Amino acid sequence: MVMLKRALLLALLPASALAAPVFTLQSPDFQDSAMLDKAFAGNNKSNPACTGENVSPALRWSNAPNGTKSFALMLTDPVGAKGLGVTHMVAYNIAADRTAFAQGELSKGTGYTGGKNTPGTAHYYGPCPPAGTGIHHYNFVIVATDLPATALPAGLSHDELVSKLKGHALGAARLSGGLPTINNAGDR
Repeated sequence: MVMLKRALLLALLPASALAAPVFTLQSPDFQDSAMLDKAFAGNNKSNPACTGENVSPALRWSNAPNGTKSFALMLTDPVGAKGLGVTHMVAYNIAADRTAFAQGELSKGTGYTGGKNTPGTAHYYGPCPPAGTGIHHYNFVIVATDLPATALPAGLSHDELVSKLKGHALGAARLSGGLPTINNAGDR
């Protein structure tokens, strides 16, 4: 019976759905929906919730859609700032032949054009979940685009980047990691 259902399902799918590899984003530092190590949390002496090392995790992606000319990578906490969301990284103009960032590389701001995140920096700013807010989930999203890797100006916010990518996005992949409250205060 299971074989018959599988055969019927396969017969209903278009051939292109079966042949196309899936665009994926992964990390050797954490599994999807798993907890992030404290090292990946932000580090800011003026914010007691930021007691990590502000080291970006390693990321790698594969099976980009045909026609990809560049990538954009964003890191957001959709429930941060009391539900208004926090953007921890906006990176774009990433070369189409690139398939990974090593651990700590996104913290340095090299290999991409930096946009403006919520804390106001142009590179990775590690999560700093405030006390009493439980586990926050951080979404890494990579977008394959048909834009050349030099097309967009530096300093775009998350919303500005998304607006510029409309009509140019070819596909996306997501990876999520959680981080519990680290200490007793903070607003990021």
